Order: sequence, then C-alpha cells, then structure tokens
Amino acid sequence: MLLKVNPDNPQPRLISKVVELLREGGVIAYPTDTFYGIGCDIMNKKAIERVYQLKNRDKSEPFSFICSDLTHISEYAKVSNFAYRNMKRVLPGPFTLILPGSKMVPKIMLTKRKTAGIRVPNNNIVLAIAKELGHPILSTSASDKRSNSKNSADSNIKESIFSDPSLIHDHFGSLLDAVIDGGQVPNVASSIVSLIDDIPEIIRYGAGDVSIFE
Repeated sequence: MLLKVNPDNPQPRLISKVVELLREGGVIAYPTDTFYGIGCDIMNKKAIERVYQLKNRDKSEPFSFICSDLTHISEYAKVSNFAYRNMKRVLPGPFTLILPGSKMVPKIMLTKRKTAGIRVPNNNIVLAIAKELGHPILSTSASDKRSNSKNSADSNIKESIFSDPSLIHDHFGSLLDAVIDGGQVPNVASSIVSLIDDIPEIIRYGAGDVSIFE
C-alpha cells in the first residue's frame, strides 16, 4: 500500500491509518529528514524480528528508534541536564543521539552497554505517527542488504531506489505493509553523537552541524 501524505500538514485520517497498521504489528517505510526509513512499533517483538529479517541484520546490532519530542525521549532514555540542554539545541534535526536506555526500552533495542540510538527527525509525518502511536518507531534506512551487488553501477542504482517511495514500494512489495510517500528527502545519513557520561563523542559525521559537540 502506497500512501501519499502531505509533508507539511499530514492528513490525520492517513496518520491514524498508519498507526493502526503499526499497532497490528505492521512494518512501514516512511520519510525522515535524512533517508526514507523502515520501521515498526518498538513494543512489538514480532514486527522487530520482521525488520531484522528484511534487513538481513544480526540481532546483536540494535536499531535506533524515533521519538516524537524531548518529553517522549525522557520516557525511553536516562537524560541528564547536560544531555537535555544539548538535545534542545539540535532537535528536531538530523541527529542520532546515543543515550542510556530506560527500563521502558525492550532489550532487543539496546546494546550490551544498555544504550540506545534515538532520533527526533525534523519531519512532520513521522513525528505525527510517533505521537499518535504513543511509542517510539524503529528506525533503519530503507536499504536492502539482501541484494548486494559486486557491480558498482548496479549498486548505485539500488542506492537511488531507496530515496524514492514508489520504487521502495515496488522493490519490497509485500514485505512492507505500507510505504508513505512524503515527497523528496535529503538522502544523507544522520550525524551520530554519543552523550554517554556527559562526554560528547561524534561517532559519525553526517547531516547537521556537530560543531556544538566539538
């Protein structure tokens, strides 16, 4: 199912339809302020396992997840005053912040150090979904490791597929319950910054100005 949603003013009827799918264990593709993402309700273990299979990813590598706002983050992460001040400066935005996970986070979503990667993207559609769902949404880029190619030209074509919602829909087919067409996205990776122990560490330079952490 391909759903065209207004990126500026997401239609409540369509958001509710997507949330219903997620509550039933659905897996969706959705726009963010970086890539198109693939995800599900992080409280649904079967749905998470579907995403692991779809991405051909080892369960020792947890996915990050999307919260609707800073208050939502505080339910799923241990947020110090230092972390809160920094998050307030950069969110919503193209950052994945590494924080200690709270007891609310399922173990499958945490690293061995009990940390989690958390996002609040600057994208009205995915934030509206997370807000109405009431739970975070698993977040991974809409790429497909099942179809790796040694041919670089072929590989480039595959990479371009994952920035186009209609091509994502055609490529994954019934593996996804819905693909949300929210228009063009920047198609760049988020910056990853650890705020563990109140010591900023830039793990990946991507979109967004990380100079405040340096």
